[in-house]
Amino acid sequence: KLDSARRVTGAEALVRWQHPRLGLLGPRAFIELAEESGLIQPMGMVVLRKACEQLVAWDERPERRHLKIAVNVSARQFRQTGFVRDVMAVLDLTGANPARLALEITESLLVDDFGSIVDKMNALRQLGIGFSLDDFGTGYSSLSYLKRLPLQELKIDSSFVRDVLLDTNDATIVRAVVAMGHELGLEVVAEGVETQPQLDFLMACGCRFYQGFFFARPMPENEFERYLATPQPQDALAA
Repeated sequence: KLDSARRVTGAEALVRWQHPRLGLLGPRAFIELAEESGLIQPMGMVVLRKACEQLVAWDERPERRHLKIAVNVSARQFRQTGFVRDVMAVLDLTGANPARLALEITESLLVDDFGSIVDKMNALRQLGIGFSLDDFGTGYSSLSYLKRLPLQELKIDSSFVRDVLLDTNDATIVRAVVAMGHELGLEVVAEGVETQPQLDFLMACGCRFYQGFFFARPMPENEFERYLATPQPQDALAA
């Protein structure tokens, strides 16, 4: 995640499966199976723990202490009775600063038992954990939900960003989401930025945070550390 000065402000933790025969597999190959089998819960906690351990490691380096990590949480995982307790246990175990941790949820989480979801979010927010609404605009939530959720961030789905220069409807949606997010006091992040013209359009709309292949592809921890240490070209973004 980068800002308009091309400063890296954080990262999103992604899960991959190093399969013994098929090689490195992305989440589409196994997340549905993990959901169906119930393995999504322990797998999600492993990802959360490793993200918190990374935050602690960055705490030892002054130049890394501003970085945040976002962790995706599935609806099934979030609805687990002991989810709040489990997150607190990971924070206690690792000693991570909760203010530098964000949990990404999708609109599908909000379909059922909305009151209970908000209660859990508020309990975690009181610890300092931030919340990001991922893939905004692709789900089923009512806009009235936004004012009741303790969110800090909206993420514009890559499906809108991809055709923002070709489809006037996508362009209108992006402008509206950016304006609405700012009116609600939320950070707005554009996902799936792949070209300079897309970036120029987003900047003109007032969007100031981005993710996407234009900046970097998903990478393991050691490569990310090298990426952080490499000066980023300043001509791709306006200062």
